[in-house]
Amino acid sequence: MLTTLKKNIRRNLSKFKWKNSENGQKTISNFNSLKDSYKGKDAIILCNGPSLNKVNFDQLENTFVIGLNKINLLFERTDFRPNMIVAINKYVIEQNVDFYNNTEIPLYIADINSKELNNKINISLLNSFSGYNLDFSLNPGLIIYEGWTVTYTALQIAYHMGFNRIAIVGADHNFNQTGTPNELQISKGPDSNHFDPRYFSNGIQWQLADLEGSEQAYSLAKKMFELKGKKIYNCTEGGKLEIFERMSINDFLHKNN
Repeated sequence: MLTTLKKNIRRNLSKFKWKNSENGQKTISNFNSLKDSYKGKDAIILCNGPSLNKVNFDQLENTFVIGLNKINLLFERTDFRPNMIVAINKYVIEQNVDFYNNTEIPLYIADINSKELNNKINISLLNSFSGYNLDFSLNPGLIIYEGWTVTYTALQIAYHMGFNRIAIVGADHNFNQTGTPNELQISKGPDSNHFDPRYFSNGIQWQLADLEGSEQAYSLAKKMFELKGKKIYNCTEGGKLEIFERMSINDFLHKNN
């Protein structure tokens, strides 16, 4: 009981400080304008698993796409660009900060390394919260929950924007790793867990995936979407994520329900 009370106090304090900060006020205003701005539309969340290499990005051009983390490593080989990018992990942000500071793509990035990020109109900082029992934010401009995976953060943003159907693509949910979930390690050699071998490679710091925690978060997201008559599909080719109903990306793009 005492632990829960402390967590609630910390969460409420985080919200209070954010609401009264310059960055927080900017982000809250931005999310107010995003509320239900895509009501009834479809969106795709591009995760970063190896199966992403099987996707024909040309077919995504007429659908709103949320890219994650280092999705920009794709840009050398395709003209495709997502409509926004979401990143919450401290190490990802540090490693990818040069791209974030130079792109014009709308960015939604955890307010962790904000001093390294330029004060640009396309960057919205997130009050990303990890120290609370799993929750789903209905006001992501004020606070948003990590849920052990950036995909969960993106789902909360998509829900807020009003999307009716979400396709998750490139979520292999299968990692070649040894150690404790969330443990910080130093990479050795090329990265086999992501779509580009440079993603976490040759001495780069990364945190081991927490698959069990991610599944808890995905289950809550599924429940929240379905309570509103919305739907999340897993349109990943292969992989081991079985929380969501599977559908091919081609069927998702060409079926209305």
